[in-house]
Amino acid sequence: MKLNETIEFYIRTTSLALSRMYNVIANQYGITQTVGYILTYVEKEGTPSTKLAQQLGMKNSSLTRLLKKMEDDGCITRVIDQNDKRIIRIFLTPQGVERRKIAKKTVLEFNEKLMQKVSKRDLDTFFKVFDIIKEQVADEITDATKRVSVNH
Repeated sequence: MKLNETIEFYIRTTSLALSRMYNVIANQYGITQTVGYILTYVEKEGTPSTKLAQQLGMKNSSLTRLLKKMEDDGCITRVIDQNDKRIIRIFLTPQGVERRKIAKKTVLEFNEKLMQKVSKRDLDTFFKVFDIIKEQVADEITDATKRVSVNH
């Protein structure tokens, strides 16, 4: 099997294509795909920045820089949690809410276009295969972690 015939290749190239598409669209609104994701992940009651880092797979330092830029752009506010001063909660500003609506609409419209081209059966199979991939990835991470701890 050639590398460009692997499941990983198809996932990776598709993911990159989606990123390019969303960045082109997001750029029209003065944001990036990552900013769009953050806007959609922030909950009404505020979201801890550490939770956002986990959801996005970002390092806290990278996210902190991005959140600072978003705050300077007027999309979010950062508030220290009253119950736990170590936690910084992210809230959307009215401008952030408007951009969130655009991001959500863009994703849902693209999803709807795909749904018109893919049968329910194929979509169910697609989701099933992705669940299997995620399970396998988790198993691989567990195995690798065990090997690392045994070797140290």
